[in-house]
Amino acid sequence: MSTPEHGLAPADPTDSAAAGRLHASSPRLVICEHCDTVHRGHALAPGEAMRCVRCDALLARYHVLNADGMLALVLTALIVFLIANVWPVVTLGLGSQQSSTTLWGTIVMMWEQGAQLVAVVAAATLFFFPLNKMLMLGWVLFFAREGRRAPGFASIMKTLYYLQPWTMSEVFVLGAIVSIVKARAYFDVQPDPGIWAYGVLMLLITVFSGIDLRSLWDVTEDA
Repeated sequence: MSTPEHGLAPADPTDSAAAGRLHASSPRLVICEHCDTVHRGHALAPGEAMRCVRCDALLARYHVLNADGMLALVLTALIVFLIANVWPVVTLGLGSQQSSTTLWGTIVMMWEQGAQLVAVVAAATLFFFPLNKMLMLGWVLFFAREGRRAPGFASIMKTLYYLQPWTMSEVFVLGAIVSIVKARAYFDVQPDPGIWAYGVLMLLITVFSGIDLRSLWDVTEDA
């Protein structure tokens, strides 16, 4: 945990001279989202994390991946996402009959059977929100590789912040696994490439959840 001696001393808002020095020559300022304490930020070493000196909330942590590495992850996630939505998720067999469906096939089926609300929520959280998040993140990272801010950078970063809790691929994967285990009591169940792709996508999303995207504000500049 970083200490005030390591660049996390709170800035005194009543000291106008200190505020002027901070604005003019110090590293970036880090504001705690929980108690609004302002800190002097600094470059983090491997394994180091910044915590608020007042409430001990996590402010930032060191990340190995730079913009190039994050962009590579986004492109990988897009490819996996395409596979997950094109290939069937599971195949159910009963005697000589077999039936397989994709995620979109399941959503359409729920819509036709009167579960429109569930279908809309599933389509939003499993398809539209993750797809838009990956596309927007790829857009800003494409420019961040050269230290530039993409057009619409501020709006996209705010949207990414609000979309963070609404990408629920991991919930879908866990629910699908439970359903497959229970369905084995009545059907011959064969997991298809779609469910495996969603499992890989879940791991990639977990990696992204540990990356502080706010660092893109510091490594990029306006054109």
